[in-house]
Amino acid sequence: MEIHTVSTIICPKCGHQKEETMPIDACQYFYECENCHEVLKPIEGDCCVYCSNGSVCCPSIQEKGKNNCRT
Repeated sequence: MEIHTVSTIICPKCGHQKEETMPIDACQYFYECENCHEVLKPIEGDCCVYCSNGSVCCPSIQEKGKNNCRT
């Protein structure tokens, strides 16, 4: 199984999108939108901002063979 490390993170406040490289050895709990400066946090049940606001789940979830954090 190929682990994807690039995700497009989408700000829920302003809709700004940015392609980011996800850390492979840690969960990222906070992300500041470069457009509106909203600080994104994981929604309840998700492990990181990429699982909540990204186009691809984080590497740790992908390694478990899941395609979302809430299963």
